[in-house]
Amino acid sequence: MGLMNARKLKNKRKKFKDRKLVDKKKRLGITLKFDSLGRSSQAKGIVLKKIQKEAKQPNSAMRKCCRVQLIKNGKEVTAFIPGNLAQKFVDEHDEVVIERIGGKQGRTKGDLSGVRFQIIKVNDQPLDRLWTGKIEKGRR
Repeated sequence: MGLMNARKLKNKRKKFKDRKLVDKKKRLGITLKFDSLGRSSQAKGIVLKKIQKEAKQPNSAMRKCCRVQLIKNGKEVTAFIPGNLAQKFVDEHDEVVIERIGGKQGRTKGDLSGVRFQIIKVNDQPLDRLWTGKIEKGRR
């Protein structure tokens, strides 16, 4: 650890780089390869069916979700419907816009396992304004 030691330190860092799984995934592009949205933050999709998912322990709620087929690549994802009684405004064959929930490092949010996305728009109208009663649902 002194003068003329930079090359040795650099090679040492390079040697142990892939010990961290995060670095390895970034270098191999695994997260991008299996990500449904790709590099984008939002995507349009068609609602296939509405489902209810049971929350993990210790909660016993039935969370309202739906299966969405993305237009850009045809992949099916499960999306959460946020809001009190907001599932009334989401019907089958509606066009919705979904986004990542975020959560801790892009994983699932809270007690919902396997749900990484949430609905923000239904037929080009914001879902939060629909269920608060500020606007009515448009027809397609």
